[in-house]
Amino acid sequence: MHDRRKRGHPRPQAPPQRPRPADGAEVTYGLRAGLALIAARPGDVLRVAYAREVRGELDEALGAAGARHVPCADAPPAELARLAQSQNHEGLCVLARPRRWAGPADVADLLVSRSGTAIALDRVRNPYNVGAILRTAAFFGVDAVLLGAIAPHPALAPDAVRVAEGGAERVVLSRTTDLAETLSRLRARGVVVAGADGHADRSAIGHRFARPAVVVVGHEREGLSPRVRAQCNVIVAIPGTGAVESLNVAVAAGVLMVELLRSSSPAPP
Repeated sequence: MHDRRKRGHPRPQAPPQRPRPADGAEVTYGLRAGLALIAARPGDVLRVAYAREVRGELDEALGAAGARHVPCADAPPAELARLAQSQNHEGLCVLARPRRWAGPADVADLLVSRSGTAIALDRVRNPYNVGAILRTAAFFGVDAVLLGAIAPHPALAPDAVRVAEGGAERVVLSRTTDLAETLSRLRARGVVVAGADGHADRSAIGHRFARPAVVVVGHEREGLSPRVRAQCNVIVAIPGTGAVESLNVAVAAGVLMVELLRSSSPAPP
């Protein structure tokens, strides 16, 4: 969450794109992630494959899918691994139509209408960090998560969806290839932008965040980009002992979300 750059390190590369099913469907795997998808987007579900050992946890979900005439069947481990392209399928794979993403204007409308809160990810690419942030955002009731990336167009890696444990279906998701420009548009609508940097002078602990608000966390090593930093109304840090340089970005995001929701209040008219 800091903005210090190290010389000699290559710029991070976007993870390789996984092959998509021939019908263009997205594959969600993981027990809680799959169950959340079936519950939240039942009309998008195209096929459900599951392991026999988890069948007892799927009665309601399979009933809902079956009522829509969605093919549902148990599958051997090799077939589940093939569908998921991972051994981490947890016994459930759901093929569904691609998720719909909210646009920047939709996020602005949402935040302004309810004096809401959001967290933005400035080039955070590790799927385990992204998934953990989504899970935390859903747990605490953050309204939206905005994904910004290097290249190509940002999307959710399947592992991020699995790690989110259903959180990817419980918050409004938006994506952008120019986070700084998107934050500028949010600011123009009255949304306060708070950036996180471990070297900032202002502490996030006890800071009173105005609403509507978006908190931005930066790249795992490089922190906030200069263009994103320039769009922040305030920069805050999470103070520590100094025993280690910084927090993991997902842990830092969790602390910031707690402070945002605990101490924020609607901005005065």
